[in-house]
Amino acid sequence: MLKPTADRERIIELLEHEGGVTEASVRKVAAQTGVPEADIWGTGKFYTLINTPGTRVRVCDGLTCQMFGADELARQITESGKEVERVSCLGQCDLAVATLSEDMELVTYTKKETNISPASDDLAINLAGEVDLGYSALAKARLMGADAVIEQLKISGLQGRGGAGFPAHFKWTSLINQAETERYVVCNADEAEPGTFKDRETMLRQPHKMLEGLAIAAALIGTREIYIYIRGEYVNEVAALEVAIDEAKGQLEDFNVTIVRGHGAYICGEETALLESLEGKRGMPRLKPPFPTESGFRSKPTLIHNVETIACVPSIVHHGGQWFHDLGRTEAGSKLYCISGHVNQPGVYELPLGVTLDELVEQAGGYVGTPLAFSPGGASSGFLPISQRTLPLDYKSLAAAGSMMGSAGIVVLNDTVDMARAADWQLKFFERESCGQCAPCRIGTQFIRRQNEKYIQLGDPATFEHTEDVAWEMEEGSICGLGMIAAKPLTSAREHFPEHFKTR
Repeated sequence: MLKPTADRERIIELLEHEGGVTEASVRKVAAQTGVPEADIWGTGKFYTLINTPGTRVRVCDGLTCQMFGADELARQITESGKEVERVSCLGQCDLAVATLSEDMELVTYTKKETNISPASDDLAINLAGEVDLGYSALAKARLMGADAVIEQLKISGLQGRGGAGFPAHFKWTSLINQAETERYVVCNADEAEPGTFKDRETMLRQPHKMLEGLAIAAALIGTREIYIYIRGEYVNEVAALEVAIDEAKGQLEDFNVTIVRGHGAYICGEETALLESLEGKRGMPRLKPPFPTESGFRSKPTLIHNVETIACVPSIVHHGGQWFHDLGRTEAGSKLYCISGHVNQPGVYELPLGVTLDELVEQAGGYVGTPLAFSPGGASSGFLPISQRTLPLDYKSLAAAGSMMGSAGIVVLNDTVDMARAADWQLKFFERESCGQCAPCRIGTQFIRRQNEKYIQLGDPATFEHTEDVAWEMEEGSICGLGMIAAKPLTSAREHFPEHFKTR
């Protein structure tokens, strides 16, 4: 047990300020916070941005960056005399190949601009639209009251846009019904799913929609406290939010808005792992129940939403739930789709939920080469064959196809890609990002990746003898979603592209 005076929540930030985890920094942070040194060591070593002192160039290992030459770029940078660290997806897939300089500044080598949908009043987020500083939806929501706003959320059919697809109004209703009056609103801006960069663009282009949505939520559940947990690699996005908060200080004067930077852990995109990180701990998922709406940040009722989800709320309040619902095709609402890989104009396109891959790619300037496969929802969704290009890109249709909508991070692969290597790139990601808390995930991610690597080296399909069993054990026995889906890149690739996994 920590002493009552210990300040655990500051240790990660203080370690970053001290330049990372060293004997001297740990000793100093322990003296400042009252947290034991062993606890600080264990926490600091969990996060990739602070676990090793010193500066280096970070080169993205994400699927799209790998397809466009990340290995060669890393070799060139190394030969130029700079230290290189290979890191998980940097959320810049449309700008591949992406790196972070020694000063944590984004550097891209092929293109500098993101493509987005043109402005339209029939879009909930409307990335290209005018920025509205009026916060009139906040004023309207206060007049409507919590029950009326929640009813409009229910009519809207808004689902969690971070990956789970959970109906948003359930969370609001659950929290409103809690007896505890100390409450929190938390925005999950820890966007780290390979292929995904929609929240990045929302924070850069329409930050006030996100801030107004958070303010509406805070006002209606009765709290002043708003926390935005944003991935540490998103330096430009943090700056954009800081500017937006200053611009809206008159509208946000009733709230305390705190930005907390992540420090390099994909697992913190899982909402309970995020809460653990906010509390200054390793980002390891909690067992549920209790759910965050009952026991969340500091064990108090907490409303957690993804950036895109909460940014839809002002439009729903303005126009009504039915308006938002009718923007969709097969399911409710418009949707921010990220697309990268072998397309001419990768970017973020807001389209009716339920469009097909062909329709999305048409917006993105068409295919490059002969399309072979696509990943419809980030690394977690595995791969589908291009023959399913007319499948609606929605929650139910993709689940029925054995995949998932996830974060709508679509990556298109053409026939120049070896699917065994594509699976390898994704499997390495999950092995690296497993928090190690539960054995099925900790052991399974290593085993699955090593067996696929053996196949690439030896060309013998016998290396896959036990992978299906291990994948099943991971899905059934893991604590959180990472372990449940970590084998998906390999199992889906072998299912849909058996010719890529024959004897070589």
